[in-house]
Amino acid sequence: MPADSMSVTRLLYNLRFRAILYQVLAVGSIVLLGLYLFSNVSQKLAEQNIATGFGYLSREAGFVISQTMIDYKPTDTYGRAILAGIVNTVWVSAWSVVLASILGLVVGIARLSRNPLLALLAFLYVEALRNVPLLLYLFLWYALIVTTLPAVREAWEVLPHVFVSNSGLTVPSLIWTRAHTIIIVALVLGGVLAVVLHRRMTAERIRTGKDRTTWPWVAFALLIPPVLAFLIMQPEFAVSLPEKGRFRLTGGSQLTPEFTALLIGLALSASAGIAEIVRSGILSVRKGQWEASRALGLRDGLTMRLIVLPQALRVIIPPLTSSYLSLFKNSSLAIAIGYPDLVMVSNTTMNQTGQAIEGIAIFMLVYLGLSIAISLFMNWYNSRVALKER
Repeated sequence: MPADSMSVTRLLYNLRFRAILYQVLAVGSIVLLGLYLFSNVSQKLAEQNIATGFGYLSREAGFVISQTMIDYKPTDTYGRAILAGIVNTVWVSAWSVVLASILGLVVGIARLSRNPLLALLAFLYVEALRNVPLLLYLFLWYALIVTTLPAVREAWEVLPHVFVSNSGLTVPSLIWTRAHTIIIVALVLGGVLAVVLHRRMTAERIRTGKDRTTWPWVAFALLIPPVLAFLIMQPEFAVSLPEKGRFRLTGGSQLTPEFTALLIGLALSASAGIAEIVRSGILSVRKGQWEASRALGLRDGLTMRLIVLPQALRVIIPPLTSSYLSLFKNSSLAIAIGYPDLVMVSNTTMNQTGQAIEGIAIFMLVYLGLSIAISLFMNWYNSRVALKER
């Protein structure tokens, strides 16, 4: 048999090569199928004189978005409007993840408390929130805010220049400028430099065995970029204070009822599932760890924080990833209470332009991209806390 034939045969019997080949063929087949379907749909739409393509994103939108985290005007483009919807979605989802994680951790630990009343309250919290659809809770929180709080003209001033009414929470706010953004970016850069420097100095200390003080250098790396940015940009720290007018509140920043109801609904609903994940992770740690720590004289709080939770993370992280993914996708229910997220803005765009396929494709790709980003980050973190063979 010729040498070339033998090498090809040997390659075909190589399990790793065949696995890669099958994956390439599968991906290629899916891509070709997608291109065929896209071409077929485009041809049919063109025959019916229906516009296709993403050129409409550069046209003027002409509609108002009630709440945006970035600058947006009706004279901006559809692309800018969709970007505002994406930022709104990410903003409320990110805050919901933070609140749900904190609440889930606290309730999960409370479920295992030796205090029967605290354990019962935590159990009722979990069961009440897990067994009721999220949409109903969104309606509930929104109705409570709108119907129980006073009108704007009778807004409660709970703190100086802090007002609560059925239009939301209004608080003092910093008048944000480009200089403030540059300082925040510099602070993030300083944080990255500090982490890199700390790791390198720690590795050097382990390699040489020489004990060196690292915190002054780490603090120097953290503070120098934002301090330099502050000295160069010299930002003004002007504060906008809310004032009660005759018919409305002026100044400050406002948390609308829609944002507040969505934030509370997403956070509480997800926290119930996270609480059960935390509880199961803690129960996966053997009782001997508790007994050994108590024999060393450690209090239960220190044992939980320093010994049990770090070991439980290896069990908690994988299902926690699914909870975060579900929370981000459930944020699409915001349209039910009028919060201008990606889905609501895309629906308005589709109604005005008539290009539904492109609109649906955009927010499907956005949710897919967010899900992949969350999965990659959580998988990276899971690999950091996983047990490794020595």
